[in-house]
Amino acid sequence: MPASFSGGGPRRWGRGRVEDLRAEAQEAKDAAVEAFYELDTAQRDLRITIETITAADDSAHAAGAGVAFKALSDRIDQVSQEYITAMDSHDLDGAELDAGTAARARQELLRARDALRQVKAELERFGAGLGDLVERAESQLAKVAPAVERARQALREATKALETARAAGLRAEELAASLAALGPELRRLNEGAGQHGIKPTIRRAEQVRRRAEAIAAEAERLPRRAADIDRRLVSLRTRAEAIITRSGQVEPVLSELRRRFSVACWQDLQRVPAQAAESVREAETMLREARQALSEQRFDDATARLSTVHGLLGRTDEAVSAAGERLRRLNEVSFDPSREIERTRFVIRDAQRLAMTGRSIPDPRHAGPLDAAVGRLDRAVRELEGGGKHPDYWLFLTETEAVRGMVAAVVEEIRGVR
Repeated sequence: MPASFSGGGPRRWGRGRVEDLRAEAQEAKDAAVEAFYELDTAQRDLRITIETITAADDSAHAAGAGVAFKALSDRIDQVSQEYITAMDSHDLDGAELDAGTAARARQELLRARDALRQVKAELERFGAGLGDLVERAESQLAKVAPAVERARQALREATKALETARAAGLRAEELAASLAALGPELRRLNEGAGQHGIKPTIRRAEQVRRRAEAIAAEAERLPRRAADIDRRLVSLRTRAEAIITRSGQVEPVLSELRRRFSVACWQDLQRVPAQAAESVREAETMLREARQALSEQRFDDATARLSTVHGLLGRTDEAVSAAGERLRRLNEVSFDPSREIERTRFVIRDAQRLAMTGRSIPDPRHAGPLDAAVGRLDRAVRELEGGGKHPDYWLFLTETEAVRGMVAAVVEEIRGVR
């Protein structure tokens, strides 16, 4: 009782109340801290999920999820700032803390805790609605590692094939440059999908794989390609020599043509020997250039020159053969032109029968050209018979061939219609 009246008792009671409020405020602070760290962890986890989604999926749905997460993150930042302000506003360990301050601290910290829990619940609901997007993103993400590994394996195989080709004495400079150009692409693959995106990384890995496989295939083919070019060089040189030999036989053929037939039958063949010799000289020059390109391992240049030589010799071969073929055909028609005439008439009659099949009168579209063919053949025969001692047999042969071409076109049209 004396102590009570002296004022000692109430002071101890007031200090006890402050300590109780300090303890309650500290509990509220601890709860707010726990809520803050739980929210921060959930936000970081969901941010990783959103980054994965937007990296793997370029759809409008995925983009909308990114926008929504940004808005939710802004809300989280606001609530977090309010929490930090409440934490910094009160020193719960201070000796001067009074009951009113402790009570206010407790209330503010509880509000901060509740706000943090509320926005965390919103974050969890948002994350729960991302199921389909997460599944698609994870499916895409699962493709990254195998794609990158295939690209790396292809690069290793390309490097190995290039080393083998070089060991065989082939420089393969272009292939080495192509392989070196893939270095920056490999570096980007190693930097990962997080930096460059999942789909771009998969596409880059596939491109690197295809290019590396092409380099490896070309490197493996180089020895065979060099041997093939060498074989073609030998073959084309042999063919050029054969054409030179055959071209020497053209002049006797031309002499017989000049002696036995009119000028029109052989005039266009006059320059065949000179043209053949010129073409062969050109082919030999290009063959030497191709051989030089092969020795320098410029395979594309060598192949291009060989292709040109092949075409040049083919045309020359045809020209040289044309003289002998001309003499043969002229001999046949001069001996018996009736065979050529009957052959052409048979073609016309066969076409006429086809035109009348199933009809009482022919289609004018077909009858007109066939009648024209008959007239053209008759004129060719009359001109041949009126040609005197040296008729133009070559003109006759070209005319009959043209008539058969006209008839063949009509037959094709008839069959197309039917």
